[in-house]
Amino acid sequence: MKTGPNHLVGGIPPTHVIAAHRLAFGPGVGTESLTDGQLSGWLDEQLRPDEPVDRDCARRVSEAKLEIKYAAGEEDGQKWPAMHEQRPLSSLDRPIRDMWHLSDWSKKTNFAERARPFHEVFVATWIRAVYSRYPLREVLVDFWHNHFSVNVEVDVAVQIAMPAYDRDVIRKHCFGNFRQFLEAVATSTAMLRYLNNGASRASPANENYARELFELHTLGQPAYLNHLYNRWRDVPGAVEGKPTGYIDQDVYEAARAFTGWTYGSGEYARDGEDFPDTGEFIYFEPWHDNNQKRVLGEEFEPNQPPMADGRHVLDLVARHPATARHICTKLCKRLVSDNPTDDVVNAAVATWSDALDAPDQIARTIRTIVLSDAFARTWGQKVKRPLEFTAALLRSSGAEFTPDWNFIWAMGNTNQKLFEWPTPAGHPDDRDYWLSASTMLNRWTIPLAAIQGWWSSVGTTLLRSTPQDRITPRQLTEYWSTRMLGYLPDEPTYSTLVQFTSGENEPDEPLKGGDRETLSRLTDLVSLIAMTPEFHLR
Repeated sequence: MKTGPNHLVGGIPPTHVIAAHRLAFGPGVGTESLTDGQLSGWLDEQLRPDEPVDRDCARRVSEAKLEIKYAAGEEDGQKWPAMHEQRPLSSLDRPIRDMWHLSDWSKKTNFAERARPFHEVFVATWIRAVYSRYPLREVLVDFWHNHFSVNVEVDVAVQIAMPAYDRDVIRKHCFGNFRQFLEAVATSTAMLRYLNNGASRASPANENYARELFELHTLGQPAYLNHLYNRWRDVPGAVEGKPTGYIDQDVYEAARAFTGWTYGSGEYARDGEDFPDTGEFIYFEPWHDNNQKRVLGEEFEPNQPPMADGRHVLDLVARHPATARHICTKLCKRLVSDNPTDDVVNAAVATWSDALDAPDQIARTIRTIVLSDAFARTWGQKVKRPLEFTAALLRSSGAEFTPDWNFIWAMGNTNQKLFEWPTPAGHPDDRDYWLSASTMLNRWTIPLAAIQGWWSSVGTTLLRSTPQDRITPRQLTEYWSTRMLGYLPDEPTYSTLVQFTSGENEPDEPLKGGDRETLSRLTDLVSLIAMTPEFHLR
């Protein structure tokens, strides 16, 4: 990302600096061409990722290894040998059927083997956040993982299903059409298992998935009107087939529509028949409720073709105006501010609604948000979450990085446990939560651990990354502040950084002591910049 000093205008950086911190986990790989006046062209490239161009990131993922270690064991007469090896991330590209045997508890093994697919997704997520040439995709993948949140701690089957969920559902559809996205989520083993729809059958249907579909995935909590109406026909617009919101009756009926949507668990299906043992989606007609239904004021005729009822529900919720408002508000909240203006939300809603059938509906909406005045005129209203903050530090410092178990455990203490949020709502997206005392206390240790050499998974190259003509404390401070922030911070922060870097040296004289002294000063300087309020804002 090309920029220079003193780019703050009225306390707001230029738009390309804002974009680097909001759309790319901070300056680094993938933002080199992001310059003032070039946001639109850069954005077009980001919204159409070219996989061969991202070969360095792909190489890093393919070469990454994560230790797996456990003792020999025995259970129910079955033995397994001890294991200790640095193992490649072998599950990321494998279909779920190839790993589903890990869900068979009759085949005894150490639990580390069953949890391994999820752990590999965790490692790949971090590598991509730091090194992908398409960081906007990684930002949106993180957004949608929170929007369609599943908690791997609920069941080992969800952990086994995570590579397919991340690859074939979230990453595949993150810029695509929302209606297609919804069906990919609804038929994913991870979601079917997490919200229990995989066990839902007629009389009575399990309501968990249907309720979250309405409340979290589509129309949103503000469109829940059961406190005002308890009969469908009383909801304004319902009789005309255009209800303004939904009530419990809609949830109950939708749950019936999704009965029979399950997966190959290998378990009992009905007398004389077991499900295939593949972990893949199945529509099982004997479990489906074929009776008449009514959802959002629209009647469903009985005895419809396979999956037609559930798909009809997805059509209705995907096209509902409340869904456009809910999703666009969340996108604006993620990409602009905690309290986005009506102008930017309305513009996003208009683009979303005009593109309901477009294959790039989500990408078009993101483009509208990013190129809005609201995006360019807001700064510092969002706080980087631990993933964003840590990735930004690793990206901007030029670190060599592959996650190991020490890193995984450290990130688990930051209040942002990827894929382990305890409710379907996903991690909060407001600054107050991420400014809590416990979160901030843990986050202060990250620059020290990453830059000062506490983590063996991070290798810094600060001397090699610094131009040779930057030899004075002031020059070093200017270079690294601009590199990490995109601008020079206002006084007194800048003067404090210069004074800190100088130590007993003069600010405008070369550092004494050669490379050893310079490296020591650089290590402290980069750590301190990462601790400034400016580095935590976006």
